[in-house]
This record gives sequence, C-alpha cells and structure tokens, in this order.
Amino acid sequence: MQDILTQAAAAPPRASLAELEQRDAFARRHIGPDAGEQAAMMAELGYATRAALIDAIVPAGIRSREPLEIGDARSEAGALAELQEIAAENRVLRSFIGQGYYDTELPGVILRNLLESPAWYTAYTPYQPEISQGRLEALINFQTMVCDLTGMAIANASMLDEGTAAAEAMTLCRRSGKHPSVTFYVADSVLPQTIAVVRTRAEPLAIEVKTGPAAAAATTDCFGVLLQYPAANGAVGDHRALVQAVHERGGLVVVAADLLALTLLSPPGEWGADVVVGSTQRFGVPLAFGGPHAAYFATRDELKRNMPGRLVGATLDSQGNPAYRLALQTREQHIRREKATSNICTAQVLLAVIASMYAVYHGARGLARIALRIHRLCGVLAAGLKQMGVVIVNTSWFDTLTIVAPMGAAATHARAEALGANLRRIDDGRVGVSLDETSTGAEVRLLWRILAPAGAAAPDFDAIEAGVGEAYPQALRRSSGFLAHPVFNAHHSETGMLRYLRQLADRDIALDRSMIPLGSCTMKLNATSEMIPIGWPEFARMHPFAPAAQTAGYRRLIAELERMLCAITGYAAVSLQPNAGSQGEYAGLLVIRAWHRSRGEGRRNVCLIPASAHGTNPASAHMAGMQVVVVACDAGGDVDLADLRAKAAEHSRNLAALMLTYPSTHGVFEAGIGEICDIVHGHGGQVYIDGANLNAMVGLCAPGRFGGDLSHLNLHKTFGIPHGGGGPGVGPLAVAAHLAPFLPGHGELPHGARNIGAVAAAPYGSAGILPVAWMYITLLGCEGLRAASEVAILNANYVARRLAPHYPVLYSGPGGLVAHECILDLRPLKEASGISVEDVAKRLMDYGFHAPTMSFPVAGTLMVEPTESESKVELDRFIDAMIAIREEIRAVEEGRLDREDNPLRHAPHTAAMVSADEWPHSYPRELAAYPVAGLRARKYWPPVGRADNAFGDRKLFCTCVPEPTQRP
Repeated sequence: MQDILTQAAAAPPRASLAELEQRDAFARRHIGPDAGEQAAMMAELGYATRAALIDAIVPAGIRSREPLEIGDARSEAGALAELQEIAAENRVLRSFIGQGYYDTELPGVILRNLLESPAWYTAYTPYQPEISQGRLEALINFQTMVCDLTGMAIANASMLDEGTAAAEAMTLCRRSGKHPSVTFYVADSVLPQTIAVVRTRAEPLAIEVKTGPAAAAATTDCFGVLLQYPAANGAVGDHRALVQAVHERGGLVVVAADLLALTLLSPPGEWGADVVVGSTQRFGVPLAFGGPHAAYFATRDELKRNMPGRLVGATLDSQGNPAYRLALQTREQHIRREKATSNICTAQVLLAVIASMYAVYHGARGLARIALRIHRLCGVLAAGLKQMGVVIVNTSWFDTLTIVAPMGAAATHARAEALGANLRRIDDGRVGVSLDETSTGAEVRLLWRILAPAGAAAPDFDAIEAGVGEAYPQALRRSSGFLAHPVFNAHHSETGMLRYLRQLADRDIALDRSMIPLGSCTMKLNATSEMIPIGWPEFARMHPFAPAAQTAGYRRLIAELERMLCAITGYAAVSLQPNAGSQGEYAGLLVIRAWHRSRGEGRRNVCLIPASAHGTNPASAHMAGMQVVVVACDAGGDVDLADLRAKAAEHSRNLAALMLTYPSTHGVFEAGIGEICDIVHGHGGQVYIDGANLNAMVGLCAPGRFGGDLSHLNLHKTFGIPHGGGGPGVGPLAVAAHLAPFLPGHGELPHGARNIGAVAAAPYGSAGILPVAWMYITLLGCEGLRAASEVAILNANYVARRLAPHYPVLYSGPGGLVAHECILDLRPLKEASGISVEDVAKRLMDYGFHAPTMSFPVAGTLMVEPTESESKVELDRFIDAMIAIREEIRAVEEGRLDREDNPLRHAPHTAAMVSADEWPHSYPRELAAYPVAGLRARKYWPPVGRADNAFGDRKLFCTCVPEPTQRP
C-alpha cells in the first residue's frame, strides 16, 4: 500500500498541454480492461498486441485499411456542450397538435428512480425469470392496467408503437378469422400515421386495405375492421351496432383507443371489440419527437395464442410460491421462426414500465381526475369558441376539437406560432386542437385568442366553466371500475413509490450489478453521459409533427448520425425510422422487394437464410411476402458453400436475397464471406447482412464494402442505447446507393415516390433516444470505436481460451480463435451427468450472474458475449464461476453429488430456502448459497426458486394475482 501511495504522490513527467487534454478519457472509461489487463489477456492467448490478434481473426480481404471518417474523440463535457448547441436549434413551442402524441407530466419520483436508474434501463429481456421478478411484476402491472382500461381479457407486455400494433392486429384478424375476404377495412377517422403503417404491412401480404367512413364497414365484405376511439377528429362515436354488424358478417373488429379517455368512456371490450390497441405515451412518457413510446395490444381470450409480442404470466416456483415468467413463448420468432405470429423481439419494456408506474402512482381516481380535467378544459374551450361564432366540426369529444378556422388555416397557424403554439394541420380551412395533462386555463384563453374571428369579444372563462358538462354520449359513459388491485392503491405517496421501485429493482440482475454475458445481445456499458441528453426539454418535449423549421436541432442530429453510420458501415444512405432490429430487417426486405419490382422482376420472392440465423430473419421474410429457403451450415459452423450454390442455382430465377449474420451467429468471421456475396449476386439476389454482430466490426471492416447491399443495425446493442429490459431499441436500415430511393417514407417527410412507405408511426421512429448513439460515437471517436471492437474480440477470446479445458468451444476460426462471442457446448456434459444447459443457467444465478444465451443457435449450448466494457476482474469472476460449476458437474459424474439431488438441479437457491428450519438436500447449505468465497462480500439472492414454465402455460394467468399470497 505504501508503494502505491508513494507512486501516486510522485511528480509525473512533464507532459504537453495537448497530452493533458485526455480526449480519449471516455474510451478508457468505456473499455473495461486497462492496458495491463489487456496485456495479460493477450499473453494468455499468445499475442503481443491487439493488432496481431485482430489480424489473426478478421479475414484480411475484408479489413478496412483507412480510419473511420468520424473524427477524434471528444471529452464528455465537450460532447455534451456540442450536443446542447444542437438541441438549442430546436424551437419547442406549446403543442396542441395531438394526433396520438401529447405532452405529459412524468412524476419526479419515477423520472429519477426508474427512467434515470441503471437498475432499470440496463436490464435485458426477462428470459431468465428468477432474476427478473421486479420488471416482470412491473410488466404484469402494465398488462393489468391495459386489460382493466380496455375491458379485454388479456394484453401483452408492449408493442413498438400504435401504428405497428394496428398492423399486427390486422394480421391477427387474417390468421384468426374465418371470413374468406382479403380486405381489411380502415375507418378514415383512424390516425393518418396508423393508416400508413397498416398499408405498408398489408401490401406484401396481398391484403387489400379499404378506407372510408366507419359506418360503411357494416356493409363491406372484409375480414376485419379498424376503428379509432375517440376518432382522429376528436369525435366519440358509438360503434356498438357497427361492431355487431361486422361480427354478423364474419369479420373481426380492432379498436385503436386512447387509454386515458377510457377512464371516462365505455371500454371497447364492453361493446364487442375483438382486439384493442393504442399508445400509452400519455401515461408519463415524453413526446421525444415521436418515440420511444410503449404501445399496447389486448384481445379476447380466444385469440391469445395468435397475439404478437411477449406475454408475462404468473406461475409457481419450485417451492410452490408465486412467480412471474414469460408465457406462451412458443408463439414467438425465436422458436417458431417463419411460422411465428410476429417478428417482434425487442419491444418497449422500459416505457411500458414507466406507464405502469404512472398508473400505480396515480391510481384509478388520479387517472380519472386527470382525464376529467382535460375534458372539462376542452369543453370550456369549445364553448368559448362557439360563443365567438367559430364552427366546431365534431359535436362530441374527449380532448380534441376539429375547427373551421375563421381566417383560414395558414393565417391561423401563423398566428399560433407567433404566440408560441402549434395546432394540428388538417387542410386549408380546418385546424385541430388537442388538450393534455399539462393544459391550463391560461392556455385555453390563448387558444381563444389564436382562433377568434376579427372583432370577437373574449369569453368569460369562469362563467363558461360553471356550465360545461360531458361532451360524449351518455350511453358511452364508463360505469365499470378499473385498477382495483392493491398495487394500484398502495403507492400514492412519493415515499411509497420510491420504496416500491427500489423493492422491484432489488429483485433483478442488471448491468449495475454484474456482467450480462448474453451472446448476440451485446450488453455493454450505457454511459451516464450518453443518457443525460434524453431528458433535455429541447429533445423530450418536441412533437413529431412539429413544423420542420422548429426541429432544426433534431434534423441536424439525425443527419450527423446518418453520416456517422454510413461511414461505419460503408453504405450510402440510412433510415432511422425502424424502431427495433426486427423492424429494420422487415424494412430491408421490403426495400429489396421494391428494388426488384422496379426492375420488372417482381417474381423474385425467395429469401435464402442460413440454419443458424436469428429467428427474426425468417419471421421478417415471411412478413415481407417472401418464401424462406434454409441453407445448411457445415461442420465448422460456416455457411455450407455447396448447399448455397445449389440453392441459389435452383431458385436463380426467383432469388430475392440472402440474409446472413456477420460475424456468424456461431461466433466466427467466415473467411468465405466474399464468395458468399458473389454467389448470391451472380444469381440476381441482394445480400442482406444482419447487423446484430456489428460490435465485432466497427472500425475493422464494413459490410457495405465487402459485398453487402444493406444491413440493419442495432443502436441498442452496438451504439450504447440501453436494452431497458426488452426495449426501447432502434434498428436503422443502411443501404447501398442503388437501394436508397426505396428507404421508408412518411407522410410528414418529403420522400420520393418509390419509397416503401412507413414502417413506424413517427417519421424518425424512436428519435428521442438517438442522442445516446450520437454521444457514444462522438465520445469514442474513430480510434475509440475501433478499440472497442478489438477489446470485445479480445475479451471473448480470453473467456473462450480459459473455459475451453472445461467446456468445449463448439466453433472457432483459424488458430482456435473466435470473434466477439463463443459457444460453449454442454451436450457432452448432459450425456455424462444429466445436467442440462438450463441447470447451469439457473446455477449461475447463485453465483450472482445472468446466464449466457441458452440453446441458440445450437440446442444444449451457451453463447457467451462479454463485450468490451467488462474488466478482466469481472471476466475472471465469471470464468471462476463457470469453472466451479464444472467441478460441481464433475462431482455429479463421479457420484460425489447425487444425480438428482444436487445444487444444479435445485438452483437457484433463495434466502428462504437456505435459511429454512429443514434442509431436505444431501449437499450442504453453504454449497447452495456460497459456492465461492467472494460471494460472502457481494451476494445476490434470487427472489424466487426455479419457475415452473409448464404450469404457467397450462394455467395461464396474465394479470395481477388477486392477493400477494394467493397462488395463480
């Protein structure tokens, strides 16, 4: 210790001022292993430098020889200051635009202790339920909230946005309904952005979308109908007879409903809706220029197995205690692949949790009070306008008025902007006004001033307010209760909410507690400096349909980020609209389809996909109207070139594309990537390189330069955006120049006629979290980005090398090296001991770790991806845990531990299990709880024993358990 203190006190050698700037300081914070640790790991691998290691792993023929055109790294303070300048170019006016997006008030206790808490935002999708009980409970609260407010039987754990949810509802109706029609009828009172997303989804599936008055649906031959409640123009329509008529003709009815309005209005589930979708944005989630926001999806019970997305259900653990877990997973893409109900993978979990906590904090009375206040203010606004002679188009409303502008729309918008407000732009003669939670009496007076005809006297607010009543049909007044469960009635004080959030967070393992070595998931640091800007009002309070002149800052940020991503990938253009990797895949395949059709080759509909591909790949191909043909992998895990040649030749006339992940999902840089691309191009196809593993390539090689035509990227993997427990995500689509004209469009953006249409409700998808990726790239700079990829590869190889004597590494490249992840083969151990990959995953929880990816891409294996952010100390802690588990397995093999009664088969062990008066096991309690000495200083106790998945699916229960101690 004295030596350390002496060294610290010694005067350092004189450095230049430039050296003292430490522009690379962030890279040293982001990259876990310091120089000494890296040297030690390289020595273990037999390499003197990182460069030598990378030369041995990345094929020379695809290596980038020039530095990225990104620029040098900036300091954290410098990058934040630059981004603040960009943000200042936005002009945030008071928005009355509405159209599905509203200003809201996020309670400070939720902002600070949830949205800004790494215990919540750094978690992964809860595939391991025993260490995810906190966010699973929050999500079942979300599902309960949605079911109660919509009057439906079952709801999932969030969707990407309202438009996507509506499109998924359309395909559910097509799968589930019995009507032979191929027509889906959409009322013209549905939000325009929703109609656009539905049209995009329908076209490749040969579904005809008809639009018109809602009433005409009753006499239209169709398999399903989509209604908006309240309508886009604000009207609250009585659809009861219409729903009955559609049902009598064999169709299903989807209702896109405003959840806050449903605290006052009769829920669609009570008047016959089959599916209810919508957004939960106004439950405390910022506007954020269009996202991320959690959508919801609720159905009748009979349709539950056709629902898209993830579903949280109650079950029992190994001790018979209540627990939560993901239910009915056999519907999902990672199992069903092209036969899945949807390609949805990442959803919007963090935003769903925020919305659920908003409901928990306010409770039923609080939500109803907020809704009633909005409705009352809207009534006062309407009465005052009528008093001044202004014509209001809709005769019923909740919060929105469509108004005939007395002096024309253009002059009205100009006056509004001059007075600091934005109204909805409808047409030359009409404008729209929507009120929200933040609206005030002063703003009502401001709107009177904006909309008043010349010479009109200002109305008397107080006199009008005293006489305002409900402005919707009494038959649609809600009479049923909602949010009666104790969780929505017990945490209304800030102290109570603070402690509830802490209680839930303590049940989970997130990156703030330990590394999460999930293969193909890239659970790296989500730096605090990267996260700070998302809360700035210049970004958080911007409406996605605000006039372009007011959004210069966002547009500059987006343009700069697109340029950065083009430089990194080698492509010519980028669309940031896809709001998840699955949506980037889907958009990319639509782009390929559109390009072929533009060349008169619309017949090309075959998509080649390796057997090792992510499940989203075949699911996305199916959604894009393509036929999936699987290409085999060889014994080394690479694409079987002979099979690829044969399949490409067989389908040459109709070949549309190959979808290929690179480096492969087997954790290897395939040397034959150039030949693979040439084979596909030789038969007229396009090469789609899945960007799931881009973290191994940034600064080292670029898919757009070694044969790729397009790739989706995962900003929530490679570029620092947190996973949030299962979302948000951003899945930009990067394309070569010939595909650029076909990138997604949007009604709010100027785009060419050849674009594929909208794939998300907002023009730039989840724009509100783009500052995170901009900060990540800016802070690391060209050198730091390359170093991050190199260290990610170094860390993975170190883990693989140290674990290889204990667990076979299934696939490797030349020299026994891997890319940024490795696959450990546990199948021989299962044969010898009976211990399964699930047993090892659950036992890791006793050691304080989240398990690696289980049984993907090969059943009976674990895929480990440590990322660049983990230090050698943390890697060694994980490695030591895995070695200790191997010794436990060996004890089973040798008979020193019972084949059935051993700590792996009964893992994880809760504190209650270990401290119980009776200990029914043949192994000691200490081995169960403290298998390595270091756990005594930092022990995480799983809150439940092993979840019973089969019981949970047999007795499906997907809302809050009636009493905390009651079994489902």
